Amino acid sequence: MSGLPDAFNDPEDSQLVVDAKKSIPEPFEFGYTERDVILYNLGIGATEKELQWTYEGHDNFAALPTFGVIPQFAASSGVPLGWLPNFNPAKLLHGEQYLSIKGPIPTEGELVSETRLLEVLDKGKAASVTTIVYTKDKATGDVIFENQVTVFIRGAGGFGGKRAGSDRGAANAVNAPPKRKPDAVVEEKTSPSQAALYRLSGDYNPLHIYPEFAAMGGFDQPILHGLCFMGFAGKHVLKTYGAYKDIKVRFAGVVYPGETLVTEMWKEGNRVIFTTKAKERGTTVLAAAAVTLADGDAKPKL
Repeated sequence: MSGLPDAFNDPEDSQLVVDAKKSIPEPFEFGYTERDVILYNLGIGATEKELQWTYEGHDNFAALPTFGVIPQFAASSGVPLGWLPNFNPAKLLHGEQYLSIKGPIPTEGELVSETRLLEVLDKGKAASVTTIVYTKDKATGDVIFENQVTVFIRGAGGFGGKRAGSDRGAANAVNAPPKRKPDAVVEEKTSPSQAALYRLSGDYNPLHIYPEFAAMGGFDQPILHGLCFMGFAGKHVLKTYGAYKDIKVRFAGVVYPGETLVTEMWKEGNRVIFTTKAKERGTTVLAAAAVTLADGDAKPKL
């Protein structure tokens, strides 16, 4: 077998997937400064009034928790998928994102991300591929973030093997909202320039800035990055219920820069289940979403 830890091997995998899991990408190094933290925070809607997120001299200057998706981005998006049948990168959709925050987030540092294929599912007409990324402090080796990234590739199924995913706990929980009114709701309007700003944190896909490229994808205009509006929603939960140690979302729809995001939240024990909608179109854009609170007994902050 491949020599990978048992967690990455699965007896249900087809030989194609077994072989793909043997390929281990090189560790990806990511260095950043306070400027990068501020740029990210601004990219998900932090303002000049929120100095703890936008002024490096503030006593409580910090990265917003969803910054944890940034150091791993190039590592997870660089995993080769050409071994899938009929692989076409234009048919790839970002399906779900799970971020676990393992320690204090440095406001500057040198990090290293190690990436593996975690789970590959044959959905018949599509493939579902989940990659796991451990991001460590380069100097100490301490894990700061774990990300699990699930993408769907239309037209790339039919290779055999697993069809249903394993239970990965919070990383792929269903997170169905309770049948009651939300316990809290936060609305926030994005800027027409939101995608132009957010892309400077590392996702330069022209889908988010170049109208002609967006049109080729079937969109009337460039769309907002999924990880950007995930960051907005994560900020809404943070401001309402306080710090959390993990966050999981499913990307259920698109957001156009300038639209208003509405995050509805339900507190269930130490978890906050939430959904996010684009107000102008009444469209759900984040579903099956939740955080695990760092302090389960925390009271709402609003």
